[in-house]
Amino acid sequence: MASEPKQFQPNFGRQMAYAGSLLAVIIAAYLLTTLFMGPAEQKPEPVQISKQATAPTKANPTPWYQQQSPPPSMITTPDLPLFPDVEDQQDTRAYEEALPKETYVPPVVQTAPEPITPEPVIEPQVAALPVTPELPRWRKYSVATTVSGQKPLIAIVIDDMGVDKKRSALAIDLQGPLTLSFLTYATELEKQTQRARNRGHELMLHVSMEPGSSAVDPGPNALLTSLSDDELRRRLEWSFGRFSTYVGINNHMGSKFTSNSKAMSIVIEEIKNRGLLFLDSRTSSQTVGAMLARKMGVPVAERNIFLDHENTIEAVHAQLKKVEQLARSAGSVIAIGHPRDVTIRALREWLEGIEGRGFTLVPLTTLVLRHTNP
Repeated sequence: MASEPKQFQPNFGRQMAYAGSLLAVIIAAYLLTTLFMGPAEQKPEPVQISKQATAPTKANPTPWYQQQSPPPSMITTPDLPLFPDVEDQQDTRAYEEALPKETYVPPVVQTAPEPITPEPVIEPQVAALPVTPELPRWRKYSVATTVSGQKPLIAIVIDDMGVDKKRSALAIDLQGPLTLSFLTYATELEKQTQRARNRGHELMLHVSMEPGSSAVDPGPNALLTSLSDDELRRRLEWSFGRFSTYVGINNHMGSKFTSNSKAMSIVIEEIKNRGLLFLDSRTSSQTVGAMLARKMGVPVAERNIFLDHENTIEAVHAQLKKVEQLARSAGSVIAIGHPRDVTIRALREWLEGIEGRGFTLVPLTTLVLRHTNP
């Protein structure tokens, strides 16, 4: 009799072993994936950006005259041309308030002759020892010149000296005596001005003052009409301490500042306290600088002609011809130029024959002395 087939009897222990092995394989695969591939990156939720937050806002730059800081102990400036020539770069900045083209001739003031009075009778007395008063600074540091005959006198002032050291050095090498006015914020002023003095030139301090346009920056530590009296004096004190052998100051730019009587009165007062003179560059026809200086008893002069409002050799030569014409008619003239390539080249040629053309080149103080009581 055939035997019945043997039924399969499940082995629970073997099944549990198989399940455990499978689970171990799955866990091992997961750990290996995490170790070598890193966790799966989650897609970030979209961020709702406010249109109001990303909309561009119109820039409101702070004007330069509100960025002025108190005078530091020293200011450094890059050694770049202050008056760039065309071959260097195009520059639309305004210097000396666009250099007025007019020839300024001061009005002649007619004064009545003083009545003649008899000399008083003075009783003889024991003579006292003579007292020699100390010369004011504008006389102490003036360059002595000999003026003979009736030759017309010409004073050439070169502004904006010191920042562009290359061109300033070329100006210093010109035939003198010239009057060289150094910007207060230039560097190495003692070195530059000493070299200029050794070359026989007279020196001035070129002080930055507020221009008529708020778009034009007159430079660090400029004198502004909005400053307090104390701050004006503090900035002037800083300027006066930049070097020591100058005879006076003249304004760099300053069409707005020199037209303000209150502000200019402080400047003239500080000039007087130091025994200096004032040269009004006349960057504005509304300037009150010369008028206040005369009123307050400060030695003063005024610019007649700017030489280089056009940056061409022909234009500078044309202005020099005007200088000669005015010198012959008025007896003297003050011309202002700048350390530009064409100006230096034109002056080098013009100065060589100035005596032969019947003129005498003098420093500024020579002309101031002619109109100042000793």
